[in-house]
Amino acid sequence: MNSITQQRECDPVRSGFLSRLVERFSGKRDVLIPYFTFKRVLKGNMESYVLKEIYKLRYDVYCLERHYLEASEFEDGQETDDYDDCSIHFAAYTLANDIVGTVRLVQPHEGQTYPFESHCTTFPGFEYPARDNAAEISRLVVKKTYRRRRGDSMEGISQDFVEKGSTKTIQPRSTVRRDKRGNSPLLLLGMYREMYRYSRQNGIRYWYAAMERSLARSLEKMGFRFVPIGPQVDYYGPVTPHMADLDELLGRLKRENKFLAAWFNDEPIPLWILVKTMVGNYLEGRFRKK
Repeated sequence: MNSITQQRECDPVRSGFLSRLVERFSGKRDVLIPYFTFKRVLKGNMESYVLKEIYKLRYDVYCLERHYLEASEFEDGQETDDYDDCSIHFAAYTLANDIVGTVRLVQPHEGQTYPFESHCTTFPGFEYPARDNAAEISRLVVKKTYRRRRGDSMEGISQDFVEKGSTKTIQPRSTVRRDKRGNSPLLLLGMYREMYRYSRQNGIRYWYAAMERSLARSLEKMGFRFVPIGPQVDYYGPVTPHMADLDELLGRLKRENKFLAAWFNDEPIPLWILVKTMVGNYLEGRFRKK
């Protein structure tokens, strides 16, 4: 083996690092979540094949895995409810086109309550924003095989992120594991980005969500600060109604993680930020191996 060949094999740039870097910059794949794609189903498109796959995933998780709902009530193996036709649905897919996650934004019809209002109350004096400016996050699930370890949340939040995560830890990597289990909580973050972009484009500023406090704390580490608006209740476990202000979210991300702020808003990400972060992470990984 000559010296030139040896140099190429030892040089991380020539051994594949540069090709991954160029691939990220070229726009062929998402810079943060390269191994997932996302689809959206607008209100009224009830015959969408994506929607049928969403209902099947919800049935698998809510009925067969968690037993929150009676499987016998959904003989066709698709979990649906009265809010689906007034919701915008989002689905996450692998590059092999397998659905692995879903969530919806509910904007109830005139005279219809929000889903959380069926089992939660708000604090005295709480004032609802205009209905046109708000939506509720609902039916958020990640496929069981796309959670990292036993004990990780139904929404795909890993224990590592719960213990050590923050907005500063969510950065582009020089190497991204192709192992599906290595992407948590990025799968969840991708679905939240899809909801965020839709909301900003359609005048939605406020999100409601009835969730466990542990999930609210994890989301806050991702930049989403959900504020309790009512007392905790027992609804398939302890949940608390929360609300998030997307204007506050944007300001927070710009302060704490400029990369993430640009990524959420589909803005150009400065090249130097990507290069610095990815090279730094690569060198850190090489150092740990020694």
